Amino acid sequence: MDLGVVIYIFRTSVLQLIFLAMPVLLIGMLVGLIISIIQATTSLQEQTLSFVPKIIAILTTLIFLGPWMIFSLTEFTKNLILMIPQVIR
Repeated sequence: MDLGVVIYIFRTSVLQLIFLAMPVLLIGMLVGLIISIIQATTSLQEQTLSFVPKIIAILTTLIFLGPWMIFSLTEFTKNLILMIPQVIR
């Protein structure tokens, strides 16, 4: 197994992970920021006030982007399986 192939597989795996996690994390961060601004202006410091909207936003994002995520992961897995002959050499 060549070191270049291992580095390529590792790099593409990390990039795939970042691309799949980024939309969900950004939505959670954006909703958390909006709720924090609202809490700071109204002086409401209830923990569940920030937790529940974030969970709803993240679940909604997963519902809408789930098919794209699954398609992306299956394509990545297919590419890894097709690379097996290169790794064995």
